[in-house]
Amino acid sequence: MTVIENSKVTVVGAGSVGSSTAYAALIRGSARHVALYDIATEKVEAEVLDLAHGTQFTGTSDITGGSDISVVEGSHVVVITAGAKQHPGQTRIELAGTNAGILGSMMPQLLEVAPNAIYVIVTNPCDVLTVLAQESTGLPTERIFASGTVLDTSRLRWKLAQRAGVSTSSVHAYIVGEHGDTEFPLWSKATIGTVPILDWVTPRGDRMTVEELDSIAVDVRDAAYKVIQGKGATNYAIGLSSARIIEAILKDEHAVMPVSPVLQGFHGIDGVALSVPSVVSAAGARPVIETAFAPNELELLHRSAEALKGVADSLR
Repeated sequence: MTVIENSKVTVVGAGSVGSSTAYAALIRGSARHVALYDIATEKVEAEVLDLAHGTQFTGTSDITGGSDISVVEGSHVVVITAGAKQHPGQTRIELAGTNAGILGSMMPQLLEVAPNAIYVIVTNPCDVLTVLAQESTGLPTERIFASGTVLDTSRLRWKLAQRAGVSTSSVHAYIVGEHGDTEFPLWSKATIGTVPILDWVTPRGDRMTVEELDSIAVDVRDAAYKVIQGKGATNYAIGLSSARIIEAILKDEHAVMPVSPVLQGFHGIDGVALSVPSVVSAAGARPVIETAFAPNELELLHRSAEALKGVADSLR
């Protein structure tokens, strides 16, 4: 393993998601140097100052930032959160046109100052934006990928852990596909410890049913809408999950995570970014091609791919 020494991550976008990502990276010690970049000078300088005031309590990481693109220089990882935010009742796909334009103008500037970085796209719709950004930049598919369903998977494991009466870390289950309305759980491989999900006996003395699992999957899929309706944005959990991805890269962990790279020859899918179990390391993200799907799951994966392909085609 090649742990990156004197590591630097830059978070692009000082809105609620970007600031939460920088905060999470600081308190977790995800990188030695954390930078925050945004074209809104007053906003980004205020966020950096607020974060800097707490660095006595965050270990050895430091925080810098500003509205000059030079802030990004020397980054090993660049996390992109900049863009219009999702409003109550709005789907991630409906954001596509606006945020595709923002990302399209931004990527050449970022690549100029950080040509060797790994790029992680958090801005929604993250899967579609990843395809467009990869095509326009020509970056290797492992070096630019979306945060995908890492957060959705955390939501799923939290709900299952509550029901099963175990710690979240003891739940082994994934949400795959689009980070959005066509996502789905990989139930055929889900376990609590080593026990298949439907065989686990809960603290109530019963077992979860297929119908209950379907209901949990819907709750997970729609969780962001509920949070956005109540507080206007999701930010803490996506900040934490983004920090976790940063760590897997900078510490060269070879951790298996459901991030979303552009797939090539993955169960018959090409040229679409979808979340599938992938090995995340200092080299970026590599899909685990040996991942097995039940027939109905493979059908859902292809349906998700077709939905995203249609959106990407409409924006080219």
